[in-house]
Amino acid sequence: MDLVSIPANPVPEDVVTGMLKTRDGVGIRFARWQPPPGRKGTVCLFQGRAEFIEKYFETVRELRARGFAVATIDWRGQGGSERALGDPRKGHVGDFSQYELDVDVFMKEVVLPDCPPPIFAIGHSMGGTVMMRIARQGSRWFDRVVLSAPMIRLYGSRNALAAKITARAMRLMGMGSAYVPGGSGTPVATGPYVNNIATSDPVRHARTKAVLEAAPELGIGSPTVSWLNAAYRSMGEIASPSYAGKVRQPLMLIAAGRDQVVSTTAIEDIATRLRAGSHLIIAGARHELMMEQDRYRAQFWAAFDAFVPGTALFK
Repeated sequence: MDLVSIPANPVPEDVVTGMLKTRDGVGIRFARWQPPPGRKGTVCLFQGRAEFIEKYFETVRELRARGFAVATIDWRGQGGSERALGDPRKGHVGDFSQYELDVDVFMKEVVLPDCPPPIFAIGHSMGGTVMMRIARQGSRWFDRVVLSAPMIRLYGSRNALAAKITARAMRLMGMGSAYVPGGSGTPVATGPYVNNIATSDPVRHARTKAVLEAAPELGIGSPTVSWLNAAYRSMGEIASPSYAGKVRQPLMLIAAGRDQVVSTTAIEDIATRLRAGSHLIIAGARHELMMEQDRYRAQFWAAFDAFVPGTALFK
């Protein structure tokens, strides 16, 4: 599936796209951009739930302006990658280890053969959860990893014990492929700007919406019960007291001060327990830090610039 280009969001130049096949037979869409002259290495972008490659074109340009090659994928079940269920609007996996298979084939068939080292990563929201899992397993694919509003715990009542029990019970009752209670196939990010919890930037909100209007097949709606149950399991593992101490990968966790999707407090807590971790809270920002107003994005990129090129701090 080719990348979708619209006037408000053109495809960055020098791109190579294609499809990969994971070990369990799922088709994964990827894109990579060649490094500019004076290359510094490669940044791998791992998006959040319900996102897609096209949403990050601005981020790709900013990374290439910093001298990096960029490589990215659409997670299974979203964007231009293969869907698991007959209803393509359902965001569905049975376990977050399936996302690790997406990373595995991407790194082995795209990044390591074709992208210059050193290799860094940015993981947003759910992508941050997957990066935390990979870091815990001791993978050394990435020299350093920046986590943007990582999904360590959900915000507010959605993290309540009753919600977790309900999701698990529904899955055990054979309802794993159903939308979560109250969910629907309405694509994420197609609603009005007013009262949205993703970004306070109306222009970037409109840009994402315009891409989905031009290519509605990229969008997905609410997650399934199985996805939510898998998310709770994964977040529960990360929250265990011994988890953070076993992560030796240098990590920078950047949280949004007004996040209503994931818990900023949980991000701050785990960051203080990491062996090689640091964190920043961007006051006033909403969940999608790379899609926020420039005054918030400037703080994100300042933290990235200070961390990714590397100092002697974690060596």
